[in-house]
Amino acid sequence: MSRYRPPRTAGTPLITPEGEARLRAELHELWHVRRPQVTQAVSEAAALGDRSENAEYIYGKKMLREIDGRVRFLTKRLENLKVVDTRPGDPNKVYFGAWVTLEDEEGNESRYRIVGPDELDLKQGLISIDSPLARALVGKALDAEVRVQAPGGEQEFYITAIDYPGFSAD
Repeated sequence: MSRYRPPRTAGTPLITPEGEARLRAELHELWHVRRPQVTQAVSEAAALGDRSENAEYIYGKKMLREIDGRVRFLTKRLENLKVVDTRPGDPNKVYFGAWVTLEDEEGNESRYRIVGPDELDLKQGLISIDSPLARALVGKALDAEVRVQAPGGEQEFYITAIDYPGFSAD
């Protein structure tokens, strides 16, 4: 049996300005702070002698490979992303970047922002544009009824608020 895993699909190439700033900050941190620290630690470990049984050297080289892989991914991803920083033509409908307040059948409210797949963070209420919920919401207006096929079965929501804070008018 093969251990091959196909590469993860990159997802929709959209991102909010905040998400782009976070990715750029991560890239800067990895390239200008973490990588020089690990490189210094590896060269110090290499100076100790036998590299075949030197745990610090082996671990440091592994860390460098991981950092370099993430740097390559971030560099390529940032080149291909499109930053969406303008409000859509019809702010009364749900589109990328919208904060949407939903009410379920029991009257419980939840608030989500539709963002790019690189920004996904459920604890902060950020859902990917590629998620089933976001796909069901896009294009819907205020007070619309939305049905979503979730792992636990079909769920029904009502859109109670749509907001585009921080987006420019054009």
